[in-house]
Amino acid sequence: MNKTFKALSDPTRRRILELLDERDMTAGQIADQFDISQPSVSHHLNVLKNANLILWIKDGQSIIYSLNTTVFQEMTKWFYNFRERS
Repeated sequence: MNKTFKALSDPTRRRILELLDERDMTAGQIADQFDISQPSVSHHLNVLKNANLILWIKDGQSIIYSLNTTVFQEMTKWFYNFRERS
């Protein structure tokens, strides 16, 4: 869960997750939403992938990114259990 919290600590990565919550996107489509370089977007996507917050599938020459809702369900469960113990 440490990787998840670290990934969520960055506002750009949180915005990427918000975009992917609306629809699946390619890296280029994601990059179009920001005023940062393509390598920076790739770095953010790698952090999100390593935290299992996003999923990806290869579609020809493109990679389509989507939100991994399972991780968010696990986090919600953790927060709920944490709150119950308090």
